[in-house]
Amino acid sequence: MKLSLKINGTAREFSVGAETTLLDLLREHCALTGAKRACDRGECGACTVLLDQKPVYACILPALYCEGRSVITIEGIAPPGKLHPVQRAFIESDALQCGYCTPGQILSAVALLQRHRRPSLEQISEAMSGNLCRCGAYPKILRAIRRLGSRQRRRRGA
Repeated sequence: MKLSLKINGTAREFSVGAETTLLDLLREHCALTGAKRACDRGECGACTVLLDQKPVYACILPALYCEGRSVITIEGIAPPGKLHPVQRAFIESDALQCGYCTPGQILSAVALLQRHRRPSLEQISEAMSGNLCRCGAYPKILRAIRRLGSRQRRRRGA
């Protein structure tokens, strides 16, 4: 079946089977390996990408569902050679260890900060609850997101 969508701002066309997941499409057809294959059941968040600016588990989402839509992966959240502010905050807060879950964590945080410029602790916890970190970097991930929210607050004079 034919499939047309935007990936990281670029219109793309594919021929895929009905069983092809968005994760398969990204990793095998586009060589975008930032979204990780882990549980293959939509339980861990390692495969999180943004679909029309909302976080989704690419491992369980049929690629055909994305017809005409926009997908952003970790490779596309910032211009080449630049870091997105959330990526910078994760580095500054040492909010990563092995790094396997980091792309999904970052994309979930990006989506959260697009919805809530100054998220509460409850909003952060809820938005990040679908992303597991087996290394236990949760306190540092929380710190990174809170730090970024504080910076945005200071810039806006709030």
